[in-house]
Amino acid sequence: QIIMTKEIILIVLLINGELSLPSFPFEGTAHECMAYGNQLRIEYATYDDERNAWFLNDGSGTWHGFYCN
Repeated sequence: QIIMTKEIILIVLLINGELSLPSFPFEGTAHECMAYGNQLRIEYATYDDERNAWFLNDGSGTWHGFYCN
């Protein structure tokens, strides 16, 4: 059975300590959504080896993942 998703939700911790869950419309399979989430992570964040974290390129916070809904 193919599971379809309707949106992707990012999990971001802002510098001020607030949790942000921005969502974007997405139509596709769960597998396609997971691939798109990985693409967004690479596009919007950069990994810092010393701090072992993904930091958003705009400096607003840290990337903690995503989920498909």
